[in-house]
Amino acid sequence: MTLLLSALILGLPDMFVMNRQTQELCVNHGACAVRLCPFPQERPENSNHKRTDANVHVGCSEHTIRTIRTYPAKMDIVTNLINDTIRFYKWSLTIADKRVEKWPLMDSPLPTLAISSTYLLFLWLGPKFMRNREPFQLRKTLIVYNFSMVILNFFIFKELFLAARAANYSYLCQPVDYSDDPNEVRVAAALWWYFVSKGVEYLDTVFFILRKKFNHVTFLHVYHHCTMFTLWWIGIKWVAGGQSFFGAHMNAAIHVLMYLYYGLAACGPKIQKYLWWKKYLTIIQMIQFHVTIGHTALSLYTDCPFPKWMHWCLIGYALTFIVLFGNFYYQTYRRQPRREGLSKSGKALSNGAPNGMAVSNGVSGKMVEKPVVAENGRRKRKGRAKRD
Repeated sequence: MTLLLSALILGLPDMFVMNRQTQELCVNHGACAVRLCPFPQERPENSNHKRTDANVHVGCSEHTIRTIRTYPAKMDIVTNLINDTIRFYKWSLTIADKRVEKWPLMDSPLPTLAISSTYLLFLWLGPKFMRNREPFQLRKTLIVYNFSMVILNFFIFKELFLAARAANYSYLCQPVDYSDDPNEVRVAAALWWYFVSKGVEYLDTVFFILRKKFNHVTFLHVYHHCTMFTLWWIGIKWVAGGQSFFGAHMNAAIHVLMYLYYGLAACGPKIQKYLWWKKYLTIIQMIQFHVTIGHTALSLYTDCPFPKWMHWCLIGYALTFIVLFGNFYYQTYRRQPRREGLSKSGKALSNGAPNGMAVSNGVSGKMVEKPVVAENGRRKRKGRAKRD
């Protein structure tokens, strides 16, 4: 990385040559030739430059001279910053969890960053690819995917619950145990599966785009998916156990309910009319973030032996979700129903969407009922439920 950044800097029109023994910087800028010596007192005795002037320039404007003088300091700042970052990362690897070192995706952050970068690239190219194409249906695919995620999250919840109970974990304060105790390794393995599940959840967005449900790919959706997968790599690499189990344990349980809802919604309109409890999933998620903040604050207050910088970062991270999910809840279940009530009085809302629209990850089943008409004294219902 250092070499690449240096090459980019040196690739500018100016040509730099640094002599660290004499602290001289030689610059050729078109017709302008400059030799800058920031420390004239250290000039070698055999220097051919005038001692009365630390800077020798030919055909250079004052603006060029001032600009060129700043280059050595800027280059040193950038170089030192990069070198310090690399040294810090190498040092951090010495305190990483050795148990997960050889597990898939855990040897280096590059695979995780590559997957997340590919996800963001698809967010940009996917809508362009689907612009002039018919949306994919993917109904069976969505049913299989969502119920598979139910099974995966239930497995994670079950493993964390049983392993933490066997290891006598405390729900108030639990330090990380890096030993090879079978229960501790079981907790670490369950957290690794939780991390993997966040990568699999990128498919939520893929299905939205392939079905041309672009309005569902909101900032909240992208922020949640991209940051969870990327940040949990850090969690597994350094703290695969201890306090980390609490948030993953709670979130896995909520995702069982969430993907169960998505799977049922994918089954079609006959099932969707029973999914009146969607908004309560959002409420449960917001409660989760408040509990996370309270639990983390308690750990800080009791001086729990867990990395404090992680505690503070988690509080800030949870606050962003409270704001974003709170805004989503208000826009979906407060403001929108009020607006619909003014425009179409008597129209009921189903699952937080107007006119019977039940929305899930890539599924929106719209049920349209025709008005009841009377004919020869008998009541008939015309029209059938439409499938998306």
